[in-house]
Amino acid sequence: MAMSLPHQIGAISGTHVVAEVGGVPGEAPASATVSAVWRTPGPNLRVSAQNPVSEIDRVSPSPPMSPVRGGMRADLTVAAQALMDSPFTVEEFTDEREYTVGGGALEKGSKKGVPVYVMMPLDSVTWNHTVNRKKAMNASLQALKSAGVEGIMMDVWWGLVEREVPGEYNWGGYTELLEMAKKHGLKVQAVMSFHQCGGNVGDSCTIPLPKWVVDEIDKDPELAYTDQWGRRNYEYISLGCDTLPVLKGRTPVQCYSDFMLSFRDKFEHLLGDTIVEIQVGMGPAGELRYPSYPEQNGTWKFPGIGAFQCYDKYMLSSLKAAAEAYGKPEWGSTGPTDAGQYNNWPDDTNFFRKEGGGWNGEYGEFFLSWYSQMLLGHGERILQSAKSIFENKGVKISVKIAGIHWHYGTRSHAPELTAGYYNTRFRDGYLPIAQMLARHGAIFNFTCIEMRDHEQPQDALCAPEKLVKQVALATREARVPLAGENALPRYDDYAHEQILQAAALNVDGNAEEREMCAFTYLRMNPDLFQPDNWRRFVAFVKKMREGKNVHRCLEQVEREAEHFVHVTQPLVQEAAVAMMMH
Repeated sequence: MAMSLPHQIGAISGTHVVAEVGGVPGEAPASATVSAVWRTPGPNLRVSAQNPVSEIDRVSPSPPMSPVRGGMRADLTVAAQALMDSPFTVEEFTDEREYTVGGGALEKGSKKGVPVYVMMPLDSVTWNHTVNRKKAMNASLQALKSAGVEGIMMDVWWGLVEREVPGEYNWGGYTELLEMAKKHGLKVQAVMSFHQCGGNVGDSCTIPLPKWVVDEIDKDPELAYTDQWGRRNYEYISLGCDTLPVLKGRTPVQCYSDFMLSFRDKFEHLLGDTIVEIQVGMGPAGELRYPSYPEQNGTWKFPGIGAFQCYDKYMLSSLKAAAEAYGKPEWGSTGPTDAGQYNNWPDDTNFFRKEGGGWNGEYGEFFLSWYSQMLLGHGERILQSAKSIFENKGVKISVKIAGIHWHYGTRSHAPELTAGYYNTRFRDGYLPIAQMLARHGAIFNFTCIEMRDHEQPQDALCAPEKLVKQVALATREARVPLAGENALPRYDDYAHEQILQAAALNVDGNAEEREMCAFTYLRMNPDLFQPDNWRRFVAFVKKMREGKNVHRCLEQVEREAEHFVHVTQPLVQEAAVAMMMH
């Protein structure tokens, strides 16, 4: 029996696709067509603490808690080639662009538009350092190119490349994948993924930190981010020890630098041509933040406020020094002890509550300034290194910032505060981040671009649209390019339209010359290639490429995209019949 196109592409992630189900606008895809099977991650979030007592009666700063430390895979080459042979030429859908300092993307001939990239599956490279499901991957890249996609984003996992021995790098798999991208004329955004895969939204596989790094954390658990109850988080090394030689004689920042140096030297021939952007991972999920809302083991659930991650000895040492310098040494032994637990809401706590909350007092200002500045300092250190390594290599540097939109409508913005973004009703927490990125010529990459306020739980005062607008204004003021991603997989027209509006950056009602410099679509999987989803995606890519100032009827764009999809259908069917005959 011939496999349908979604089933064939499903080989990418090894997913069993039950049926072709058309997407319903505004609704999440059915579980039968989820792109990858969840595999329970290993126990990387170590918990060895007593149950915390109620926090609502405590007042910051108070004595710290007493934590106890302790099937068939079809070859789609023929099918994808049929797409390439369609009446629409590749040139109609693709051309080269460059990122501009103002945040826009210039096409050849000075046309404007936003190039679209597509995220690769998390497990695109195997533990054996080969490309996962190579034939399906090759065919899928051909299909993406034919649809007008500018390029792909791929995670380059520290835990795979430098897995066994410090300083020994195995780039197998990535070499092959990058050559495949080059062959198909696709640009690459390479993510230096210094975090663990597994334990966050959408993680479909588990890739821990390098084995030798995990061994060092096991020997000294203080290297892991720690909450006030002693929970250790193995997703990313605590920034408190950034500059200390705790990893077999090297500092964490040196390890990140050595990894990037090795990548540069290995792939120098592709830099500036195929590889056009280096996104530098700076925390969990590759984002510049603290692991304040870990989903693993059910520790946190949306829309909880999360928890501060400053209780390893290295962070506490810095806090102690900061408190002494401030003239309040008694504030240096702990973070806020009345900030609730992971799944509380702001008004459940003394620290985050609307009226008289500690966040808005002198102690709160001291602590939150220190906590957020530690995160900014971490970003500065890694960006300085990345900039020196990739300078004059023809690539842009980018940093990913999390779109924490829940409880955005409250005064304290508690979930943003616990993540390290000092953003409140009375303070802009994203401008300092944008200014830091601007100093290094980096791109501000932001998530949740596809979300609309009314789609989110209003009792949690979620406001992703307002958050995106705030970030757009901050990047405009700092004169830093803004790029976007969707936070969750969406294939409906409502999400596409929201992305188109956000990418236009008409944030204050006035038409600007500026647009997003790029958009990265999450992610390549079987659902994307279902007929209805693929049709909508092709139209979306074409609209993004048209740009907001091109005076063409969008209905005409949709008709052209519809025709492009239609003329390829019989060719795909013909390829399927050919595979049956084999």
